[in-house]
Amino acid sequence: MASSGCSILTLALAAVFSASSAISFFIYRKKWVESDSKVKELQKSLNSALEKCAAERQGRIRAQQALRKAVVAQPKCENSEMTSYPMAPIGIIQSCFSTRNGTPRQPLLVPLARACLVFDSARVPPASLEGLEEYSHCWIIYVFHLNTDLEKLWKHPSKSKFKAKVRVPRLKGGRMGVFATRSPHRPCPIGLTVAKVEAVQGNMLLLSGVDLVDGTPVLDIKPYVPYCDSIEGAVIPNWVMVDSMLSVASVSFSDDFPSSLLDCWKAAAKNSLYSSPDELKSLVKQVLSWDIRSLSQRTRPHDTLIKIGNGDTSDNTSDMNDFEDGEASGHGSELAPSGEIIYHLILDGMDFSYKIDCNGNVIVEKVDLSSRIPFGNQKRCNYLMWKDKLM
Repeated sequence: MASSGCSILTLALAAVFSASSAISFFIYRKKWVESDSKVKELQKSLNSALEKCAAERQGRIRAQQALRKAVVAQPKCENSEMTSYPMAPIGIIQSCFSTRNGTPRQPLLVPLARACLVFDSARVPPASLEGLEEYSHCWIIYVFHLNTDLEKLWKHPSKSKFKAKVRVPRLKGGRMGVFATRSPHRPCPIGLTVAKVEAVQGNMLLLSGVDLVDGTPVLDIKPYVPYCDSIEGAVIPNWVMVDSMLSVASVSFSDDFPSSLLDCWKAAAKNSLYSSPDELKSLVKQVLSWDIRSLSQRTRPHDTLIKIGNGDTSDNTSDMNDFEDGEASGHGSELAPSGEIIYHLILDGMDFSYKIDCNGNVIVEKVDLSSRIPFGNQKRCNYLMWKDKLM
């Protein structure tokens, strides 16, 4: 009897367990069905949202394309459709070259030539410069904003009198097609140069080896990448390599020069990117190691001097736009009582007076503060701001 009772109990427990398992399975299956249904609904909803997003994106792209066409397309003018693009400077150059005169014709010719590119923080957040300091050099795309013929750009091509050929210093004034040169006087006055990246700080970039005049508007910068920017086996015309006529025999300084430089330095140091008068003197020597005079000054120096109202003399060359590589007439010069021509180089806000003899020897006579380049209250970068990064 006891054995029979145990069997019944066992069967009863088995039945209970089986019923419990069945119930559990039913509940689990119900939940799984409900969950699967929710997953399908969510998947359907997600697919619908993705399709809507894709449609909106396509609509946005079409709208952007239509807007771009509406913005850049201009009314046809004498059967010529003119277009323009919304571009504006992203920064301004603060350079040691106060004027075009003396600014090198090519980059890296004057290693000590420094400039600070100050970005417009509203257009260029500092984060945009992250990683740039890891490159040694960068390309700079800028505007030839001091060209004297910019008004031609607003005229119809038939009335702009655009010069297809320009005079080339290395060809002794011979003409060459503008696109075979680096003349600043181009259909679009856009310049391209390369400079050494010295340091990055906030929304500022310190450069060296520049050929940019103070106040130059910058449109863009791009890192210099040797494997694709340096072309092995590239070919250039022979006349480009003729540099002998643009170099000088020697550069020396008069006995009075050091004292005049020291006097000027006391007032100019606060706006200078240089650490001392000696470093600035080295910059002057590097700049004047190349003949920075205009072509007309080298070929007919006395013919370019005229008297002006106050009795001073200045260079009055009329064919300024013929010169290549940023070389401009108007380079200050005067006739000394001795009959020698004294030239002027405006550099870092100072006026350096020098002469050059028939053998190509340059003698720097003195330096004065330049009254033509008043910085006033303009906030400028200086050496102290970059001292730690230049040491």
